[in-house]
Amino acid sequence: MQRRWLFVGILTVALIVAAIIIFQIKKSAFPLNLKKGEAASVSSIISAATGYETKGNLIEAKATYQRLISEYPNSSDVVNWQKKVEGINIRLLFSPTITPKSTSYTIRPGDTLVKIARDFKTTTELIMLGNGIKDNKIIPGQRIKVWTAPFSIVVDKSQNTLILKSDEEVIKTYLVSTGENNSTPVGTFKIVNKLPHPTWFKAGAVVKPDSPENILGSRWLGLNVTGYGIHGTTDPASLGRQVTQGCIRMANADVEELYTIVPEGTEVIIFD
Repeated sequence: MQRRWLFVGILTVALIVAAIIIFQIKKSAFPLNLKKGEAASVSSIISAATGYETKGNLIEAKATYQRLISEYPNSSDVVNWQKKVEGINIRLLFSPTITPKSTSYTIRPGDTLVKIARDFKTTTELIMLGNGIKDNKIIPGQRIKVWTAPFSIVVDKSQNTLILKSDEEVIKTYLVSTGENNSTPVGTFKIVNKLPHPTWFKAGAVVKPDSPENILGSRWLGLNVTGYGIHGTTDPASLGRQVTQGCIRMANADVEELYTIVPEGTEVIIFD
């Protein structure tokens, strides 16, 4: 009889321990910050994010993808979610939607796009694109969106990536090429000039913008170190490698996007 009760006791303890383990496994399968009783799956959160995008609610869509990244950091889809966030960042930049990093500005008599861009340390191109302005004509009393947070650029030579940031938030990551034999300078620089369709002044020759031999592509953002800058390319297949003469090379579509966003004076940090 004693053996029977001993067996029952052991079995009961084993069942209790098993129940605790199962509870802990189930508990750990869901984020701690979900509401009590909520068992939201990744697929349902993605569905919510997609729904926000479809409705044009980009701020909520971005927040939802960021929630996925935060709550499921070990998922194999984290990179894709981050790309979604970055894509939404660019859409928000180029839309009239007011964000925490922008403001609504009322145009005053005497204002010009150049003056507004200079006052807010942004670009006329970004103001025009974000407000659907087709020419330089603006009207006093008109309200426009203006980006107010400063941009910065970080170039990682080891990964051949260029990261566009705003107030330390990653806005977008671009694939680039850097200098062969580690020839891209390391340090903190600034963009000091911007040129559309740049002429290439190479040793012993001047190569016009429309020449197929002009390797600078469609845009140039010059750094405050002579001869170095960020530019486009006529050889997109070379991106992702260390093959340039020291400059930072981007796809033309990417450098045109960057050119629109960042003003002269933008900080550029380059590291190995």
